[in-house]
Amino acid sequence: MGTARTKDAADLSGAHRPYKASGAYQDSKLHLNLFSAELQRRLTAAGRPVRSLIAHPGIATTGLMSHSAAGKLGHALLARLNNDAEHGALPTLYAACQDLPGNSYVGPDRHGGMKSHPRVGKPSTASLDQATAARLWTLTAELTGVR
Repeated sequence: MGTARTKDAADLSGAHRPYKASGAYQDSKLHLNLFSAELQRRLTAAGRPVRSLIAHPGIATTGLMSHSAAGKLGHALLARLNNDAEHGALPTLYAACQDLPGNSYVGPDRHGGMKSHPRVGKPSTASLDQATAARLWTLTAELTGVR
């Protein structure tokens, strides 16, 4: 799609390339951003007032984290670098409650966008590729049977 790992929109599952957990995670986040951009483009074209927004919690120390490689290193070591669960929820709440333009990206404002209070940021260049976003939308519709 927009990166070296995601150039082939037909291989969303990664079946035709070596699996790497971090790469699959990165691909899923890029796909989410591409899908959001295409949804917003379609909403705007249809004259709909609904907005598509992306909210990123940063890294939040939750029970889910204990299943990750980083979580296995110990929550105490990483707790200073991560949001607690309450701060992790703030970007989603901010996106839901503020009057933001469509396709806005909301995430933490410190430590490389991983921790602290929410701020509106810019989507990555790769996630703004309209042709890739349209291909992803079409393939998703085909795979799910939803038009």
